[in-house]
Amino acid sequence: MSAYTISEIAMHGFQLTFFTQQDRLHGKQPLAQWLLSLVKSLGIRGGTLSGAQQGIGHDGIAHAVNLFDLGDQPVQVTLVATPEEVDKLLKHLAQENVQLFYVKAAVEFGTTGQASNDD
Repeated sequence: MSAYTISEIAMHGFQLTFFTQQDRLHGKQPLAQWLLSLVKSLGIRGGTLSGAQQGIGHDGIAHAVNLFDLGDQPVQVTLVATPEEVDKLLKHLAQENVQLFYVKAAVEFGTTGQASNDD
């Protein structure tokens, strides 16, 4: 086994975070779930769906989780990908005419430790 330093394994790309609400749909599927499926189908290594307690939408309206309506819950999908993967994803969203607010930030990413054969 050889030792690796972070600089030898680090990659550069972007963190994309998409913001939406639990009740938004793409076709008959929740938009955030559809987005995660799209990320997987494009070969992007992963994404995380997170729910928030409350948020203010681009229209200035407050959206929040409440006992009677979980559909208004703000959610976000976050992923880290190479520049090529990000371009592919954003082009696909444009072709599907999906309107989503997102934040794109340059990042360095990698994996610590060694992969085990136990998987």
